[in-house]
Amino acid sequence: MDLHTTSTADLPKTANQILNFAGNSRIFLFYGDMGAGKTTLIKSLCEKLGVSDSVTSPTFSIVNEYKGTDSPVYHFDFYRLKDQNEALDMGYEEYFYSGNYCFIEWPEKIANLIPDSFTGVRIHVLDANSRQITVENIS
Repeated sequence: MDLHTTSTADLPKTANQILNFAGNSRIFLFYGDMGAGKTTLIKSLCEKLGVSDSVTSPTFSIVNEYKGTDSPVYHFDFYRLKDQNEALDMGYEEYFYSGNYCFIEWPEKIANLIPDSFTGVRIHVLDANSRQITVENIS
C-alpha cells in the first residue's frame, strides 16, 4: 500500500489506513532517514490505539511503554545500539512476542532478531512537508 502525506494534518487518516491494512499484525518496523518522521507517525498510531501519554522517541531508553486502550504499546528506537547483544540483554523477546503493539525504529540494527511476520513501513521524504509511505505485510 502506498500513501502520500503533505502535512502532519494527514497523519490521523494515515494512521487509520496503516492499522487497518496491518490487520492482526502487531510488529511494525519503521524505515526512513533521520528526520523522516518515524516518531511523528508513531505518535499518530499511538493516538489511534488510545494512548494518552506523551509519545516521544526512546532514543536513550531504547524502549518506551505507553498505556493503550486495551493493552500496552511498546515503542523502540534501536539507533544507538552498538550490536544486537544489547537487544538480547534487554529481553526484546518479551516485548516482540507479547501480542502487544511494537513500533520499532531502526530495525536494521537488529535485523537477525526480527520476527518472521511484521508490517513494514518505509517513509521517503519528498520535500519539507511531503512523505511517501509504503506499507507492506510480511508473513
